[in-house]
Amino acid sequence: MTLLDAPKFDEARARRRQQILSISAGAVGVLIIVWWLVAGRPVDWPWNWNAHLFGRAAVNRFLEAIERNDLAAAYGIWTHDKDWQQHPAQHSVYPFSRFEGDWGATSPDNEYGAIHSHHIAAARVYGNVLLVAVLINGRKSDALNVDYDPKTKTLNFSPPGVQLYLGP
Repeated sequence: MTLLDAPKFDEARARRRQQILSISAGAVGVLIIVWWLVAGRPVDWPWNWNAHLFGRAAVNRFLEAIERNDLAAAYGIWTHDKDWQQHPAQHSVYPFSRFEGDWGATSPDNEYGAIHSHHIAAARVYGNVLLVAVLINGRKSDALNVDYDPKTKTLNFSPPGVQLYLGP
């Protein structure tokens, strides 16, 4: 076969190939947009969107357990260990007794009082963690700032002096 003996151009095959490429590119674009919407429309790089998705879900589950006054389940979410009662020595850095003092509805250390409602106001990646600002009991200021570590899937208090700016 020489150059002059090239096969005849197949117009139907070329059109079919172009349609497959167009539909595939459109499907990838739609999946990216849906992923962004499900992750909470983060203003961040796409490789951090899963941290937003799972971090916001963990903070929501945690605060819903606090609202139900189910501190044992909330502590399991905080430490990412449902069976924390089987081995409490592994959580000696922040034991359950201290957790109860920080999050209990009648505790003097709990500056929010009994938590009845929450709203995630903002979430941003800060270093290697997701910093989540939560407005408790309808407050408009003084948000609770919680860190979510995507590697260990644990929650923690944000470092001193680190909080998200929620506007004026």
